[in-house]
Amino acid sequence: MANAERVQLEPSWKARVGDWFERDDMRALAAFLRERKAAGATVYPRGPDIFAAFDACPFERTRVVILGQDPYHGPGQAHGLAFSVRTGIDVPPSLVNIFKELERDLGLPRPDHGCLLPWARQGVLLLNAVLTVEAARAGAHQGRGWEGFTDRVVEVLNAERENLVFLLWGSYAQAKGKVIDPRSHRVLKAPHPSPLSAHRGFIGCGHFSTTNEYLARTGQAPIDWRLPPRAELDA
Repeated sequence: MANAERVQLEPSWKARVGDWFERDDMRALAAFLRERKAAGATVYPRGPDIFAAFDACPFERTRVVILGQDPYHGPGQAHGLAFSVRTGIDVPPSLVNIFKELERDLGLPRPDHGCLLPWARQGVLLLNAVLTVEAARAGAHQGRGWEGFTDRVVEVLNAERENLVFLLWGSYAQAKGKVIDPRSHRVLKAPHPSPLSAHRGFIGCGHFSTTNEYLARTGQAPIDWRLPPRAELDA
């Protein structure tokens, strides 16, 4: 990640935010990641998955943005999509609560896995504020430069698109979303789905049905929030 030419970023995103990687703070971030790996740290997700959210959801296809904070820091969990894990990995507690609200809000049965790639392919950008972490060290890469890059992503979406839905769960995501113009987009806020806070209003927020109502009202197709069975994704 030394410069914009070397960054493997989906073309529509690279055209809009690729120049950010030429900044000194991003060069410092690249050096930091190299140093940590050289020191034996296990960095998640693996390199090819760091920008997976952008690969799965090109700029022009983005309709909904869900903001997360850090990648998961357990073995095999992080794969570049906020809140998501690959099939075969136990569903983390926050995602369990997301599925509980989907069941309450839309009557959808809970899936047998936690891979949210089908959402991303429909235009749901599952964006973490920080795109890397270290094994068993939550927040290990906060304040190293990722936040500026992902702030820029939010700014570009706000400025160049209209009628997006931003789902801001928890104070961290809500602070990051302050640049969003509510006259041009739908901004939905709730407590974080973590077990520590989900009972304070995430369960019962109705964000999934509200999102689809807004998309329909603005002439867009709704998101099919159902996830196919694991056997279909693994096929």
